[in-house]
Amino acid sequence: MRIPGPEEIRALHEKHAPTAEAFASVHRHCELVRSVAEQLLASPRLAHLDAGLVRAGCLLHDIGVYRLYDDEGRLDHKNYIRHGVLGQELLESEGYPDALCRFCSHHTGVGLTREDVERQNLPLPPADYLAETPEERLVMYADKFHSKSHPDRFLTPDAYAAHVRRFGEEKVTAFQALREEFGDPDLTRLTRQAELPPVTG
Repeated sequence: MRIPGPEEIRALHEKHAPTAEAFASVHRHCELVRSVAEQLLASPRLAHLDAGLVRAGCLLHDIGVYRLYDDEGRLDHKNYIRHGVLGQELLESEGYPDALCRFCSHHTGVGLTREDVERQNLPLPPADYLAETPEERLVMYADKFHSKSHPDRFLTPDAYAAHVRRFGEEKVTAFQALREEFGDPDLTRLTRQAELPPVTG
C-alpha cells in the first residue's frame, strides 16, 4: 500500500479546507497529534508498528471536519460527531485505501460502539467505530491529548480521563487500556508546539 507523505496530505487539506482559518485549525491539530504519536513511536516496545501509516493516519484523521463548515465559514458543532464518517467518505472519493480511510471513522473518543450510537441517538449509521489495529489505536490515543477547541495547549492523560468519565466508566477503562498499551507522552517536551503548559485537570 502506498502511504501519502506530509506534502501530499497538506495539499489534500488545502484542497478541501473551505477557509484559511479552517485549514489552520484542522491541519495544525493533525500535526500536533502526529507529534504526540511520533514521541510514543520512539519507544522500542512500539517498534512493531508501521510508523509511516501512523503518521499518515494522524495527519488525515480529522480531514472530514472541513465538510462541516457552512458557506459563511461556521462549523456545525451539532453534527461534529459526523466528522469521522465524512472524512472516510472524503478519502474514499479521493481513491485512498480503506486502511487510511478508517483513521477518520475510527478515532472518535475511545471508540464508539453500535450501542453508543443507538443509545445516544447519534447522527451516524448504526455500527461499531472502534480502532482495531495497533496503528488505529495509536492515532486515536494520540488524538486525545490535543483539542481544536483549546488549540494552545495539550491535555494530560489524567485530564482526558476525567473528561471521558461523563460517557461512562467503561470509557475510562478503555482509555486506561490505551495508556497501558502505548504509555503516557511527555507533553512538557511538546509544549512549545502548543504554546501553553498542558491542562492537568
